[in-house]
Amino acid sequence: MPLDQTVLRAAIGLVVLSLVFFLVERLVGRGRVQPVVRRGWWTDVTYWFVTILLTKPLVRLLLILPAVGLVLAQVTTVDVLRLGEYRGYGPVSRQPLWLQAIEVYLLADFIGYWTHRLFHTGRWWPFHAVHHSSEDLDWLGSVRVHPVNDLVNKLAQVTPILLLGFNPTVTLSTAPVLTFYAIFLHANVNWDFGPLRAVIATPVFHRWHHSRERAAWDKNFAGLLPFWDILFRTYYMPRDRWPENFGIHEPMPAGYLGQLWAPFAVLRRGRKKVDPE
Repeated sequence: MPLDQTVLRAAIGLVVLSLVFFLVERLVGRGRVQPVVRRGWWTDVTYWFVTILLTKPLVRLLLILPAVGLVLAQVTTVDVLRLGEYRGYGPVSRQPLWLQAIEVYLLADFIGYWTHRLFHTGRWWPFHAVHHSSEDLDWLGSVRVHPVNDLVNKLAQVTPILLLGFNPTVTLSTAPVLTFYAIFLHANVNWDFGPLRAVIATPVFHRWHHSRERAAWDKNFAGLLPFWDILFRTYYMPRDRWPENFGIHEPMPAGYLGQLWAPFAVLRRGRKKVDPE
């Protein structure tokens, strides 16, 4: 697709989602009061366009790696892949597509839980700290993701699923669904879905993950099913209050280029993650 058309589609998508979430956050959800053009808004708009124009194409390019693995394992050929006729291999690929879809979502969420948890540790944290640096958290804050963080997340989820033999159409179709749900989880609303609060991830569930409060630190890593957090004891959902205080305890540049370089500067200086007091 020509660059100008990609830019136009990205701009239209931004406008449409802005209108949708204006209704969700301000008229229906009535979340935390903050300006429409809040702190970091322009930075997040930059992330929106850069992710669509650069990061996503790079992810598609890096998907050549699992494809090479499939060819080397002799489960398919370059010609079959080029023609788009590859439909997976082995017993997994012979399952009904609906069953493969369920399994792929479960696996992607499980892998995503551990990848997310990894990014809260050691040398990985500076890259993920960029995402956590939003202090006025809303739907658009979901796109504030460092390219290293984004690339590792996508490859970590897609690669093992493809290598296991799942139909690639089913595997890759999860991306837009999980992406939109991740956007929804950052929305500025106090929704916890009542009796389903421990069954499916909600905005309150994920916004607690972004909280600066000590009790909420390193909690709620799952992107879809809180079951993983309950199982591995990282679940945090108090019933008597809502998350309000967002951000990190380290300094973070305000602009896109500064945030792009910040993790490398931190690693270069040997700084460690700052835990809340």
